[in-house]
Amino acid sequence: MFADLLASEPVIELAPMAGITNRAFRRVCREASRDIRTAAGQSDNDGTIYVAEMTTSIALLMGNQETIDLITFDSDESPRSIQLYGVDPDIVGRAVALVVEQDLADHIDLNFGCPVPKVTRKGGGSALPWKRDLFSDIVNAAVKNAAGKVPVTVKMRIGIDDEHHTFLDAGKIASNAGVYWVALHGRTAAQYYGGNADWQAIAQLVDHIPNTPVLGNGDIWSATNAKEMMEQTGARGVVIGRGCLGRPWLFGQIRSAFAGLPIPDEPTADVILNLLRRHADLLATMHGDEFYGCREMRKHMAWYLKGLVVGSEVRGSIAKIESLSELDDLIATIDRSQQLSTEIAHSPRGRTAPSRRVVLPEGWLDSDQLSVLDQAEVREAELNVSGG
Repeated sequence: MFADLLASEPVIELAPMAGITNRAFRRVCREASRDIRTAAGQSDNDGTIYVAEMTTSIALLMGNQETIDLITFDSDESPRSIQLYGVDPDIVGRAVALVVEQDLADHIDLNFGCPVPKVTRKGGGSALPWKRDLFSDIVNAAVKNAAGKVPVTVKMRIGIDDEHHTFLDAGKIASNAGVYWVALHGRTAAQYYGGNADWQAIAQLVDHIPNTPVLGNGDIWSATNAKEMMEQTGARGVVIGRGCLGRPWLFGQIRSAFAGLPIPDEPTADVILNLLRRHADLLATMHGDEFYGCREMRKHMAWYLKGLVVGSEVRGSIAKIESLSELDDLIATIDRSQQLSTEIAHSPRGRTAPSRRVVLPEGWLDSDQLSVLDQAEVREAELNVSGG
């Protein structure tokens, strides 16, 4: 299937986001993207790759139930795509072998892009590619243990900061290892999610590893942005993260743009509220607990309601819902005839932060090769991971 995707049209991938890209969210994205294209009189065929939340390799090997839940898929999900995080080549390799042997997924992505301090301070996430030998060992172990049965891909950032770029070396290492593609978020770890994504770096990587497809990630808030990135970088596809928060139909708009078809309009409040309600119901069902599902849904409310006239009291109450009936009562007060403006829909959303100093293990930048002390530090990152 992946060969067909690359041969026929650009890849569109949902970025794995901790606490976000669970089964409920992935289904809402599939349904919303299908429906917006169908409403526009277009084919609902969708080859988009919706990646599950990041999973730690060691927890998978230990059979942790929460981890198993993260990589559980609905019966109609295809391809089944997971992202693994790990800092030990043997553990990552064994986790990949387990996925292949037990047929747990159709695609394995490796995370080297996490910028959160509690991961980078142990040398994990976006700090790890600085150690070229460790990065190489992990990627090669994953590809070897996939044994050609499941495609392995890599997601990474430009580097630690502007003085310590790693993406060209890491891209070459991953390409030589035989990964299926490399996805590059055009930010450094120091940028976190602030500033502007550097699409030129994505173009550099495209030129640097001509035999391996590159996907571009960062600042894609609309289908037009996706087309612009493709044109400016020569990338073979795009990875969508924060741009789809509260806008799960974005994938359908991008698919239309890539197919040369008219981009479906932004939906009315009626469509958005129905999606919001559907999302809440799916979360309640997934967790088997209405209160817990509603509590999980709270984080999504501001994203769905961005750009709609709701009223401060309703907006505050809807972010504190405890039941689906309470949600229904609040939704009933909102004017469903509103049209979401394109300007607001295409504006940045999700977490942002100014540049910051990246927290690293002491002496981490002294060498791009792993020392014995570094090895002890980086192993701790396996058990202290969050973000993506």
